[in-house]
Amino acid sequence: MSEPSIAEPAPTAPLPPAPGAEDYLALDFVNTAIALPGGQYVDLLGTPEAVNQWLTGHALAADDAGVQEMCATQLRALREHVRALFAARVEGLPALPSALSAVNDALTRVPTASLLLWDEQNGPYRAAICPPNETLDRALATIAASAADLLTSADADTLAACDSPPCNRYLLRHGRRHWCSTRCGDRVRAARAYARRTRPHSA
Repeated sequence: MSEPSIAEPAPTAPLPPAPGAEDYLALDFVNTAIALPGGQYVDLLGTPEAVNQWLTGHALAADDAGVQEMCATQLRALREHVRALFAARVEGLPALPSALSAVNDALTRVPTASLLLWDEQNGPYRAAICPPNETLDRALATIAASAADLLTSADADTLAACDSPPCNRYLLRHGRRHWCSTRCGDRVRAARAYARRTRPHSA
């Protein structure tokens, strides 16, 4: 087992959101699996408790939703399918049919139309109903919708993988920036500077 990198300790708090994650939930979602230098790996959906915390933080579940491992497994599976679609878009490759099917299955798990309800005092109104046992389905559908929105938007042309190995996060590119955080950018610049210093000088 490799020793943890002293210069790059595993973060006690998540990395800051990658550019674009504030606009697209799916981008933040795929970036919950984080590869770090020194062979370290952080999974923000690694346990049911962590999944519940992430869902709560994104207004997709109540604090006491009581997420079980089966639900966590389904979310992690969707994450891999969305990552596969992002990778296909970035690399200009055909989408995996299984990934498309998984996202479409999530999209159709819950009704998209708000129901017509009737309040005794205020009369008719419309609202989306989410029984407690549908929390996971609604979360999956919301994430899948965000992924579909991103992949079919003009922003999809700026979707990129972080250009600072071993980082595996995705971002929306702004200008020439191809890394997801200041830390990754600093690592790229340091590597370039080192390469320049150690490059053999021609005679």
